[in-house]
Amino acid sequence: MNAAATDARVRVTGLTRRFGERVALDGISFEVAPGEVFGLLGPNGAGKTTAFRLLSGVLPPDAGTFQIDGREVSPASPAYRARLGVVFQEPSLDLKLTGRENLRLGAALYGLPRAVSEPRIDEALRVMDLGARADEPTAKYSGGMRRRIEIARVLLHDPDLILLDEPGRGVDPDALRRIWDELSARKAAHGTSLIVTTHQPEEAERCDRIALLDGGRVTATGTPDELRARVAGDVVRVRGERPEELAETIRARLGLAGTVLDGDVVLETPRGHEVVPRIVELFPPGRLASIATSRPTLADVFAKLTGKGLAS
Repeated sequence: MNAAATDARVRVTGLTRRFGERVALDGISFEVAPGEVFGLLGPNGAGKTTAFRLLSGVLPPDAGTFQIDGREVSPASPAYRARLGVVFQEPSLDLKLTGRENLRLGAALYGLPRAVSEPRIDEALRVMDLGARADEPTAKYSGGMRRRIEIARVLLHDPDLILLDEPGRGVDPDALRRIWDELSARKAAHGTSLIVTTHQPEEAERCDRIALLDGGRVTATGTPDELRARVAGDVVRVRGERPEELAETIRARLGLAGTVLDGDVVLETPRGHEVVPRIVELFPPGRLASIATSRPTLADVFAKLTGKGLAS
């Protein structure tokens, strides 16, 4: 989905935040359409958490404007927060309460009358496959079950915009699938917009569009396919001791410039399967620990545009 093709649900312009002399967020701008999942992808320290806190109204910006449905608002305003659902990275459940009680507490905080909230709670527990354990204390839940309750809680009041900070962290694959299935159904049925912060390229693949965030700035924005197209051909990864020496030998002998990332020499080449045997022939047996070729990932795109890995 292209946010430019329709009126934006969210439009952020020049959002900036400093902590003393450090600029954590440096004038970022983006738009999110109704029913769109928009991701902020970057490593720790890129500014994702700061952006999340500004968007959720936890921190005020030093500069920049925020619009929802074409009207400028403050993320700290009650009118904005009433339309918002927020799932923070850190757990926020009361572990002494049951899953059902946590949902009832959330519904009360959103001001939902009991006649409205009870059927929604029952449906949320069913969708998240937690009905059988709804009346157990959440202290007995696994991390994935707690995350599903947190997601269910923010959906109770039918928010127009949901903010999710690293939703896949500490969640098992089955729980994560259930979470994304429900979020996808909600955006399709209600036009709910989602903004997701993540450092995991696999999770970013679930987004309709992504902004790559590095050093508090947006490096590139596009669909996953558009971003991957910035890496031509294949990606070859070479692993071995003294990777800088490996990279220099490959450059000098084959004319291929590589980047050392996370201990690997990473090369971009149109025909990886042809390059691999030529690289192997350069070195004596045992010098290389491994060599592999693959199609480009979002992690490869980030590395090409920033010279950094997402794990950095």
